[in-house]
Amino acid sequence: MYEQLKLDNQLCFRLYTAARLIAGAYGPYFESLGITYPQYLVLLVLWEKDRQPVNDIAKRLHLETNTVTPLLQRMERQGLVTRIKGEVDTRQRIVCLTDAGKAMEEQAKDIPSRLSAEVTKHVSMEELTSLIPSLDKLIEGLR
Repeated sequence: MYEQLKLDNQLCFRLYTAARLIAGAYGPYFESLGITYPQYLVLLVLWEKDRQPVNDIAKRLHLETNTVTPLLQRMERQGLVTRIKGEVDTRQRIVCLTDAGKAMEEQAKDIPSRLSAEVTKHVSMEELTSLIPSLDKLIEGLR
């Protein structure tokens, strides 16, 4: 057997597993809000800066616009966002939070600290935070 093909030697497996388990840990919090993890990510982007073009949201999330558009359509049906035509370029769609989308920020404000409390039972917040620059470099290198 090749050493490089052993599961225990795969960084990708650890990253995949960690991402899957973290997303799963968020599940109960999002269920109570009626949103999914990808919708939460869109909301995070819009809570930072409302009224953004679809392309900008997609870039920020490292996703293609054809992935983000159906997500936004569902969020629009839920009453969390609206999409309006751009003023300069009417082909462009600008995504805006509705009052319900804005109000959800208050409901979601404790989610990161609750999840951190669960995660830091096993690893310190300092250890996790120290991973961010390396993960950012990895993401940028793979893009």
